[in-house]
Amino acid sequence: MLDSRETRLGDIIDDFCVKCKRIMNHAVVSTLEGKPAKVRCRTCYNDHDYRHELAPPPKVDPRKAALFQQVLEKLPGAGEAVVDQPDEVAPAATPAASKAKSKKAK
Repeated sequence: MLDSRETRLGDIIDDFCVKCKRIMNHAVVSTLEGKPAKVRCRTCYNDHDYRHELAPPPKVDPRKAALFQQVLEKLPGAGEAVVDQPDEVAPAATPAASKAKSKKAK
């Protein structure tokens, strides 16, 4: 969108579409003081307020986050970093692979 002129009805601008959840092309449906007020997505045809190409903030449920934190605190060794190291190297041939080979040999 050019800043040198006012937006007119029908102009194509980029905006965040709530339904598509992406920044898509939109047509200006209404203006207020020369700036877009409502737009229509040219992909899904959903009308919504002009959002200035900004996605809404992610929704965070504080109860869910608190419960998750309680579970993490109850785990043994929650303060220590856990590094998984294999005790021994796994064999190259697995039983399933050896069965498949024996069926081919028959």
